[in-house]
Amino acid sequence: MRDFVLSCCSTADLSKEHFENRNIHYVCFHFYLDGKEYSDDLGQSISFDDFYQAMIHGAETKTSQVNTEEFIEDFTPFLEAGKDILHVSLSSGISGVYNAAKAAAEELSQRFPERKIYVVDSLGASSGYGLIMDRLADLRDSGMSIDEVYAWIEEHKLELNHWFISTDLTFYIKGGRVSKTAGFFGSMLGICPLLNMDNLGRLIPREKVRTKKRVLQKLVERMEQYAQDGLAYSGKCYISQSYCYEDARYVADAIEARFPNLNGKVEINSVGTTIGSHTGPGTVALFFWGKKRVD
Repeated sequence: MRDFVLSCCSTADLSKEHFENRNIHYVCFHFYLDGKEYSDDLGQSISFDDFYQAMIHGAETKTSQVNTEEFIEDFTPFLEAGKDILHVSLSSGISGVYNAAKAAAEELSQRFPERKIYVVDSLGASSGYGLIMDRLADLRDSGMSIDEVYAWIEEHKLELNHWFISTDLTFYIKGGRVSKTAGFFGSMLGICPLLNMDNLGRLIPREKVRTKKRVLQKLVERMEQYAQDGLAYSGKCYISQSYCYEDARYVADAIEARFPNLNGKVEINSVGTTIGSHTGPGTVALFFWGKKRVD
């Protein structure tokens, strides 16, 4: 079996320690906070709390994806060392980074024709994308070849379910994802949107729910509805949160009580600075393996 590198973008939103422990390589996006450029390096350059506090106090944010030249620079040392690469990208439904990685792979394949370079569109985001990477690390460690792991993820990636809620519409309004009028009345009425990722990797509003407590309960209900084997679900479950840990903990506690066969406790991560630049604080996202996304 050939040695290969399992790679992703920092927008998989796991911790630096998690990536290192699972031997998963990651390539960092970039973001700007009030015009100053930072690497989206999993909270190393600026803590997540400081980042979201800055947003709350009016700081301007902008993001920049990894470009083709950066992927070439990042991948080349592995190829020179005789390693193949399986890179999984942030969803093409919300970013163009998949195309940049593909372009890099095509150019590098000309320089290293003896190497295998696979690029996969995860059709996922944040720690849901991270949960995919964790499963691929399991498959790699079980002895699967790069070809087998690549075939597996292409067949199964739409089984990773993503459900999101936001308790603060401010940054959805600012980014144009929610109209000012809808956002004003939504905030006045305590309406929190329930969204998920569709089969094209796009974030789609599914329901408007009044009160934070009810929309958090809806996340648990969606897992009951869509998880593999229902309440007998025995896979892992991840949650991402942006400066609202107590809300995420509420959902995690409810899931651990309802799903006794979980593979370990629910893992709570932070929504990273790239995705968080667009969602702002107040987002809770739930990820689990379940029914295949068809719309």
